[in-house]
Amino acid sequence: MLRVAEIHKDYDGKPLLKGISFEVRQGELVCLLGSSGSGKSTMLRIIAGLENPESGKVYWNNEDYTQKPTHERGFGLMFQDYALFPHRSVAENIAFGLRLAGHSKAEVEPLVGKALESIHMQEFADRPVTELSGGEQQRVALARALAPDPHLLMLDEPLGALDHNLRTELLQDLRKRLHESRKPVIYVTHDQEEAFALADRLLLLHDGKLVQEGTPEIVFNQPANAWVASFLGLGNLVPAKLISANIVETKIGQIELENESELELGSECMLLLRPQEALIGEAAVGMHNHLRAVVQDVIFQGEYYRLEALVGNTLLQVHSDHDLEVGQTLDIAWSAKKLQCLPLS
Repeated sequence: MLRVAEIHKDYDGKPLLKGISFEVRQGELVCLLGSSGSGKSTMLRIIAGLENPESGKVYWNNEDYTQKPTHERGFGLMFQDYALFPHRSVAENIAFGLRLAGHSKAEVEPLVGKALESIHMQEFADRPVTELSGGEQQRVALARALAPDPHLLMLDEPLGALDHNLRTELLQDLRKRLHESRKPVIYVTHDQEEAFALADRLLLLHDGKLVQEGTPEIVFNQPANAWVASFLGLGNLVPAKLISANIVETKIGQIELENESELELGSECMLLLRPQEALIGEAAVGMHNHLRAVVQDVIFQGEYYRLEALVGNTLLQVHSDHDLEVGQTLDIAWSAKKLQCLPLS
């Protein structure tokens, strides 16, 4: 239903968005991911009509919306800084968006009540928003964005200020409500857990470009390059050079890959070693890609122990189901079929 085509945008005379194109289909929840300054929020503002691109088009149901005024688009945008009216109560803030959308006075009250119930803030209806905590204000802003039943909903870090338990609870409610609405949604977040829990599809922005898009499963299992793997925290990244179709030279020795790399021979790349896929102790002995390490630190993580293991001068993280001692020598290995050699960019 939404299509953006070749969006270019400059900031302070420098390119911020460099030809961004993507679609969001009916009922699809897309998460836009990227580091600070990557242009995620700017992209939302362009779609909402609050900023104009240098070039490119925004289409809704194949109609060109690029020059259409914001109030005529019927899109909902929840700002990262809440943008609530300080002189109005919680209920009045939510009602404002409903009245702006053309709902009658008789319709507004029950819709406000439903919105308050969805964020568990019925008892806060008459309270001034200035008396709310940051997390409570953020929930009100979320309810205000959802209440008018927009054609397209855009959310910019809507759960960022909430504590973990409340964020988890609201995340479940939000996922259910958004999918039941069958509306197209663009959701900006820096939280990977949030993105993977919500998204039907991920869009990753880096250096002004869309570097990868796909389902959470595809992005997790098949990162497009070393930046994606690093940004998502997928594991150890070791500089490498492809010296044959399935062998790379690294600081920790020659490592064998099961599948032939699509990179050219001699290419610089990054070897991805996922901590949870490491074989340790006796399971590693006699395996290909066998390494000897010294345990530098052991951190209890609940379901596993995270080990900091030094191989030569390279510190690697591996996961263990049991405790080990610092200073202990450890055998570790990665199966060739579990390894990936990623392009730098």
